[in-house]
Amino acid sequence: MPRRPVSAANWKMNLGGAEAIRLSESLAELENPGEVDVVIAPSPSLLPAVAAALGGHPAIRVAGQNMHHADSGAFTGETSPLQLAEFAQWVILGHSERRQYFCEDETALQAKLDAAERHGLTPILCVGETQTERDEGRTEAVLNRQLSILGPDSPDDLVIAYEPVWAIGSGEPATTETAQEVAGSIRAKLASLIGAERAESTRILYGGSVKPGNVGAFAAQPDVDGALVGGASLEADSFIAITRAIAGA
Repeated sequence: MPRRPVSAANWKMNLGGAEAIRLSESLAELENPGEVDVVIAPSPSLLPAVAAALGGHPAIRVAGQNMHHADSGAFTGETSPLQLAEFAQWVILGHSERRQYFCEDETALQAKLDAAERHGLTPILCVGETQTERDEGRTEAVLNRQLSILGPDSPDDLVIAYEPVWAIGSGEPATTETAQEVAGSIRAKLASLIGAERAESTRILYGGSVKPGNVGAFAAQPDVDGALVGGASLEADSFIAITRAIAGA
């Protein structure tokens, strides 16, 4: 079965309530995006407003940018999977900014993956190397470590996002050849972790300075199944163009 591509928007810590509602309402006009899963990840405080503005859109899903692994407890400032699942269907886990600034490690992400599956949230697990790690020839070792939390019991609907840290927000994306080479390597590693059949059906996204003008070339690669988009997802016309390019690739 062909893998259904994904166009995912990570708004990060951007937009106020009125701005988020306006953008969501503009995206809600996307009546027929094509054969693609569209996912919007707003800041936690915006989740209820965005979900309401999308109005149960049949083709657009809401995602959390992160979550705690516990259903409840004394974890000030955190969002539980139980709370997230009231408004969202997907969740981004392990983004490089979470790893870098908030010290998330594989142990924490393993617990979050388990929680996502427990609450029916489709996880997008982010992996990627820094410029230094790439220059030192350690890309494969870094990715293997980040993927090591996966196994036969990992969520069936798992999505992987390859986001080289050196490309995020830099304006200098990876080449399509690099994106395909790494995505193929990830799929090969997945085969050893979760089995060849599941690895073949797992969707792998590219992220890092994705724009309407380059996303089609990424999505056309045999092992790249869409994109996780940052800054270019903050404007409706830009993200709609990206989504249509992914659907048509």
